[in-house]
Order: sequence, then C-alpha cells, then structure tokens
Amino acid sequence: MEMTKSVPAVKAPLVSRAEGAAGAPAEFVGTGAGAGAGPGAGTGTGTGTGTSTGTSTGAGPGPGPGEQTRAADPAADRLRDSDRLRDTDLANEIEFMTARARSVGSARANSMLAELDLRVRSYSVLSLACSGQNPSQRELAGFLSLDPSQIVALVDHLEQLGAVTREQDPRDRRSKVIVATPAGRELYRQAGAMIQAAEDRSLRGLSSAERDQLRSLLRRIAFEPAP
Repeated sequence: MEMTKSVPAVKAPLVSRAEGAAGAPAEFVGTGAGAGAGPGAGTGTGTGTGTSTGTSTGAGPGPGPGEQTRAADPAADRLRDSDRLRDTDLANEIEFMTARARSVGSARANSMLAELDLRVRSYSVLSLACSGQNPSQRELAGFLSLDPSQIVALVDHLEQLGAVTREQDPRDRRSKVIVATPAGRELYRQAGAMIQAAEDRSLRGLSSAERDQLRSLLRRIAFEPAP
C-alpha cells in the first residue's frame, strides 16, 4: 500500500509592533508555536525567542488606548508653548523685558555677524577701537561690563583678524590702548551695516519717533550715575 508523506506546515514569522511610552515603536519577531514575549512591551506568538528592534521605557504591555490619547492631547502641546507665559507677572517686569529684548536682539545680530567671524561682544570692542578714543583694556572692561580676562580674549581675536593693535597708552605707560587698523575700520563698516539691519528687524514695530524715545530712555537707564 502506498503511503502518503505528510509535510509539516511552515509557519511564517509573526511580527507584532507595540508603541513604547516615549512613542518609539518596538518590534518583535517570533517563530514556531506557543506563546512568548520579547524583552520590551507587547507580546508575540512564538517559542519565546523574540528580538527587539526598538526601545521601550516601562515594564509590561505597551500603552493602552487611553495613554495614546493623552500623548496626542492638544493641551500637552500648549504646555510646551512659551507664548502662553506672556500673561504672567514676570512678562510685565521691566528688568525681564529688557533682558529678553537684549537676548533676542543679540542672537539675531550674532547670526548675521558670523560671516565676518564676529559676535556682538567683539563688534563692541571693534566699534570702540574705531571711535578715535583709543580706549585702554581697563576702560573697555568697565564700559562693556565685562571681566578684564574677557576683554583680553576679545582683543586677541580682533588682533588675529588684523582689525586692531595694542599700543602703549601715552597717559599710562603701564597700560595698552586698542587702536583700529585700516582693515579693522573696513571690517567695522561691514559689521555696522549688519548691526543696523538687525536693529531694524528688532524694532520693526516702532516708529522713528518711538525709536528715538526708546533710545533716550535706555541711555538714561544705562548711564545713570552710580549712587
């Protein structure tokens, strides 16, 4: 009698995907019959030999429908939106507003000055060097409210660019004054145009008269005699 040969069925690998707590998918691959679980969230059907190709934070099964809904909650997005903090008491404090305005303006100017290998601080030193006042490093530190060591680093950088030189101070032979070179004056001309563009961008909501008023008020605050 002829016998019929039975061929065991081959089961294709089963893939299950589960979302981790941070929203990153975790993927598990199992083969054969039985029940098994990979090391991350979720279960797969297999012999317990699972391979995780994703990450999961937290133990047990992946987040249920309720957790996924919370992740997509628009309220969570609003919590990350700093604009909603504009109605706080801090947003109405003058010290905070001037500090924030300076931060925003400096960031914009730094971005524009980068192509000249300058930043707001090095531009400030260059500007004073081009003023004809031949400031000393000590004067620069006091006027710009910077540590003397910071001024040394800024002047070093400008010297490397060929924009300034250190010369002996005729008023005090122990001191050095910072003098702009012809190349430095040309660099200052280019940088000044960028600073003006950055200022126009920052103050685009103010009229010419309002800008003059703001400048006058800030000068009174910035250069008020010390008590």
